[in-house]
Amino acid sequence: MSPASYLAAPPRVAGGIVAPASTIVHVDWAIYGALIFGGIAVTAAATFLVVRLLQGWRTLKRFRRHLARGLNDLADKAEHTGELVERISDQGELQDTLARLRVTFTKFNVLRAAVDEVSESLTRVASVYPRK
Repeated sequence: MSPASYLAAPPRVAGGIVAPASTIVHVDWAIYGALIFGGIAVTAAATFLVVRLLQGWRTLKRFRRHLARGLNDLADKAEHTGELVERISDQGELQDTLARLRVTFTKFNVLRAAVDEVSESLTRVASVYPRK
């Protein structure tokens, strides 16, 4: 025997280890089908996971963008409200106007009392004055 034949053939003592062809079980196509179906299912699940991760990432980016806009709008509205409160809280002009209004009401009450007095006097005179 040549040295190359020792590499290609099993040793003579290993003859009982190699199984005869009659003992090898034939693999059914159902097993191959199940393996193919399992591979397709794993691939579909991985694709679904990747799609959902991308959607989640886009939603997160959109949320951060809208959150920044919303916070900027809120800051602008708060600043505007602060300006309104500052303008409203300036009570000096309002107090001056109320003081003038009180003076006007006092003058009106004096004039009304005078008109009532004249009206009463005219009623007395009219009762004594003869009519046709």
